[in-house]
Amino acid sequence: MASVTSPKATDFHLGLYGDLHRWRVFVAIAELGSLSRAALYLNSDQSLLSRQLNALERDCGARLFNRTGRGVDLSDFGAAMLPKVRPLLTEACRLDTEIRERAREPAGIVTLGTIPSIGGILIGELFSALRRQYPAVSLKVFEGSSGQVEEWLTDARVDIAILYRYGSALPEGEEPLATVDSYLISGPCDEVTRTAEVQFDSLNGLPFILPSVPNGLRAALDSVAKARHLTIAPVIEADSLPLQKLLVATDGLYTVLPLHAVWHEVSEQRLVAARIVDPPFQRTVSMALSRSKGPGRAVSAAASEIARIATRLAAQGMWRDRRVTSLAAPQTT
Repeated sequence: MASVTSPKATDFHLGLYGDLHRWRVFVAIAELGSLSRAALYLNSDQSLLSRQLNALERDCGARLFNRTGRGVDLSDFGAAMLPKVRPLLTEACRLDTEIRERAREPAGIVTLGTIPSIGGILIGELFSALRRQYPAVSLKVFEGSSGQVEEWLTDARVDIAILYRYGSALPEGEEPLATVDSYLISGPCDEVTRTAEVQFDSLNGLPFILPSVPNGLRAALDSVAKARHLTIAPVIEADSLPLQKLLVATDGLYTVLPLHAVWHEVSEQRLVAARIVDPPFQRTVSMALSRSKGPGRAVSAAASEIARIATRLAAQGMWRDRRVTSLAAPQTT
């Protein structure tokens, strides 16, 4: 019994279909009714189209058109071929479009530098979105303080940087993602945070755990405290966000954080957050792209997705929408 073998790529002989452009010429002439109109439509030369048509007819061994004084009419053979050639060209056009679109799809590694309190809520959603929409894009994430992230951005170690900014103006080229209020964070059943809001002056003399200097938050807190003759001195310095939250929950300390950094702990009543007012103590979450690298397609796709996620989180109440531009944040010195 003879064995049946599957066809291989080398078994396909294109023959007459090896040059689809000639069949495109055939369809254009058939639809427009003359060589001259087809030449104008294809932005070609009439004599060149005539030679291509003659060559195609020689290869077919039959006339595709009957020449008349008014132009050309399809021959019986040409009329039989036209409905077969049209879907062939349509499918070839679809394939050409798909190839070009896939070649333009974002691809590659996007390196993101972020502060921990933002990374915890942003990276998971960003990864899922990129995996779903741009499967050829992968993430590489660095977490550090705002100073470290800025340094990575300056040294072009990251493509995108997510930072906190204090004050009403952002550096040139940065995009505001959100405006966030600062909250006094305590353990449960604390007297100072028993109300939804606390005056800034209530921070005077509290036992804080805060990031070590230099730090944007420390500089902003110190600036306002100095102007008001208050004392905000940490009993322990720690740059680790998990450690800050742990010691606040277990050791009666306080810290200052945005609400999104303690979102889950507050919802589970492991921590309490009271918004700082008079003055409102705000900061901006901003996004900056590496200037030395320039935004490629993958970086642009990731940056656009980050902005969309920020808007979504604002709708959930984690922070204020980035379109809020009036900040009352204290100026750093």
